[in-house]
Amino acid sequence: MPEGHSVHRIARQFEANFVGRVTEVTSPQGRFADGAALISGTRMVRATAVGKQMFLQFENQLWLRVHLGIYGAWDFSGEVLVHPSIQVHGVTAASGQQATSGARRFGQTQMAGVVAPIDGEAEDSVTSIGAPRRARVRMAENDKTGDVGSLWPPPPVGQVRARLLTETVCADLRGPTACEVLTEAELQGVLNRLGPDPANDASQAAAERFIERAAKKPTPIGLVLMDQAIIAGIGNVYRAEMLFRAALDPHTPANQLPRETLQTLWDDWVHLLETGISVGQMITKDGLTGSAYALALRDRDARHWVYKKEGTACERCGAEIQLEEFGKRKLYWCPGCQH
Repeated sequence: MPEGHSVHRIARQFEANFVGRVTEVTSPQGRFADGAALISGTRMVRATAVGKQMFLQFENQLWLRVHLGIYGAWDFSGEVLVHPSIQVHGVTAASGQQATSGARRFGQTQMAGVVAPIDGEAEDSVTSIGAPRRARVRMAENDKTGDVGSLWPPPPVGQVRARLLTETVCADLRGPTACEVLTEAELQGVLNRLGPDPANDASQAAAERFIERAAKKPTPIGLVLMDQAIIAGIGNVYRAEMLFRAALDPHTPANQLPRETLQTLWDDWVHLLETGISVGQMITKDGLTGSAYALALRDRDARHWVYKKEGTACERCGAEIQLEEFGKRKLYWCPGCQH
């Protein structure tokens, strides 16, 4: 499931490419036809994310809410702009590649060499963001064929739930858990059910909301971190890595943890989330430089401590990293470091 950094990255791509522009919204698949009709032909005025959910506001005061879930993904095509806060494979664009509002424009002839993902999961792509799967049509695949720009707009491929289109950019949504149009009141109801998200508010007041909610829970901290009503955006990867970084046993009840420990978890989430949004990958090892950093951009195992490393020796203590079913999700942890 895409975690918080991916959803914020998508929102920033919408900010760069759609906000301020009249947007045609359709549902090639047909399942979102009624909702699309409510917002099609209006100007998008805001793109934002809270945790794993994205919200696009239109000038008629309606909002498009999208929750990608496990299988959802967005694919962008056309003259795709890259938001100035987003790096491409860990590198900021060189001078001369600036476009409107500081966003970086990658034309079709440039995209194959610059934007094509460099890691196998395509986690750092700026044109195809969400759950990786072979059935997905990625820009990188299209770039190789050289026919991305042969038709405009490009014909829908697969089950496209929603298509957002301007004169120059197309965004196709496939496989979301939720895709619906909300009123302002309905939007507020959704937001009220979500915990704080440091990408929107990293203040101490937001930290206190997390600490107060977590400190009341007798639930294991490994489950509390995944509860979107307590803290927004953390998924399986960040949960495993944050607990390792904090040397915490995932099974420890949250209400038994000192306040200082909960504050440390919040501060670490602030740090890791911003890195993830900027770089596009969940790099959870600090201090990587040179060839080690380049390897981390290409290879998932090089950027994580415990995630999907079950049965191997912990790099810090040598204990065997464990895998167990925990809250219906896979938990990776080191019994040597986390006790």
